Amino acid sequence: MSVDHYENFPVASLLLPARLRPAVTAIYAFARSADDFADEGGLPAAERLRRLAAYRAELDRIGRDEPATHPLFQRLAGHIAAHALPLAPFYDLLEAFEQDVVKDRYASYDELLDYCRRSANPIGRLLLHLFDAATAENLQHSDKICSALQLVNHWQDVGIDLDKGPRGRIYLPQDEMARFGVSEEMLRCRLASAEFRALMGFQVERARALMMSGAALGRSLSGRIGMEIRAIIAGGLAILDKIEAAGCDVFRRRPLLGAMDWPRLFLKAAFA
Repeated sequence: MSVDHYENFPVASLLLPARLRPAVTAIYAFARSADDFADEGGLPAAERLRRLAAYRAELDRIGRDEPATHPLFQRLAGHIAAHALPLAPFYDLLEAFEQDVVKDRYASYDELLDYCRRSANPIGRLLLHLFDAATAENLQHSDKICSALQLVNHWQDVGIDLDKGPRGRIYLPQDEMARFGVSEEMLRCRLASAEFRALMGFQVERARALMMSGAALGRSLSGRIGMEIRAIIAGGLAILDKIEAAGCDVFRRRPLLGAMDWPRLFLKAAFA
């Protein structure tokens, strides 16, 4: 697990077979560096989009069976070929990062889920392809888990996201903020009001339900990938529990998984 970006996703963890770790590391390097471009708040939006467009051009070269020019993509191309990885998830990730440059508010939960479809679900899909387990049912369950993990990340980072971009990013759906009586001004005060706690409690419960709706994937897949998925689910659920335990006040202390959490989570995954 990474402690910076994609912290709720597998990144060459010990549960992954050694033969797959280089591929997962290459995928992570692509996603993390592209995400960094999107988050370079000190650069003009046009420059950030230009850098992402250069990544898109490298993917286009791979798609045309032309040599990549960037070292990152030269490594990635070998893994894409070796494992017959589809390019669509990589393009989806780039589209999500481009969206982060130009969009900082979400009108509804459905709109936010569409963002998760491109910002999170591709990681799980690529992992299933690496394990030759990308059946329609598995992909559907994976999408639910990954979208839930992305939501978990948003809810633990409500305060941090307010500092990203010219206006700050708010992933809380605008219509639900209005329904619970939470304004942007209230968020910027970083006070966990009763209204904010109610809104966050609702988001936590929905993310938990979405996660559990895909949890069958961890039980249906055997071996290391099954345990990896069960550990990821346990980690995401643990963060939701920490948000609730803090009274949904994610402003004063960001809920994180510590060193003492992981042995318990891996044991839970092993016997789930």
